[in-house]
Amino acid sequence: MELKMIELATGKEAGKVGVSAEVFGVDFNESLVHQVVVSYMAGARSGTKSQKTRAEVRGGGIKPWRQKGTGRARAGTIRSPIWVGGGRAFPGHNRDFSQKVNKKMYRGAMRSILSELNRTGRLVVVDDFKIDAPKTRDFKAKLQSLGVTDVLVVTEAFDEYLYLSARNIYHADVCDAASVDPLSLVGFKSVIMTQGAIKQLEEKFA
Repeated sequence: MELKMIELATGKEAGKVGVSAEVFGVDFNESLVHQVVVSYMAGARSGTKSQKTRAEVRGGGIKPWRQKGTGRARAGTIRSPIWVGGGRAFPGHNRDFSQKVNKKMYRGAMRSILSELNRTGRLVVVDDFKIDAPKTRDFKAKLQSLGVTDVLVVTEAFDEYLYLSARNIYHADVCDAASVDPLSLVGFKSVIMTQGAIKQLEEKFA
């Protein structure tokens, strides 16, 4: 199958680029994509919450007053959860939120996402996407020539100038083909990919 390629300077069609139907032409599997995206988001959680139980709080080793005769409620420690400065009844502890996803499932989800981007017209293929200097206005001018907003730009290699130019623009991001992830692909309205990035993704997910 073929994808329409746009010339970045003019915003007009500049030919076709052949791609694999196994990567850019499969049916959309919503449940699989949802599972992989949730797994990716869960893996990004730090899970570093930590609180102390009544046994872990310092102090409270002695009974604060005798059991009977004081008129007060019975108390065995000042570090009980009902006391100020006491431990938590159901404390949070460090935990791992990551969910296992097989490589075959991940590759299938990525193929499904790429195919859906192509099918819905959200995928824009350009011959190249480079900036001579780290200037935000130059990056915005290129997006305007393509008529896209809320966009992810995927290049074949990391470009520092491109990254610096895009980091101050709301709803715009830049990544290379090796580090593209499912959450970014589904999180933007449009995805711009260079011809080189298309080829890398084909080799990676075919």
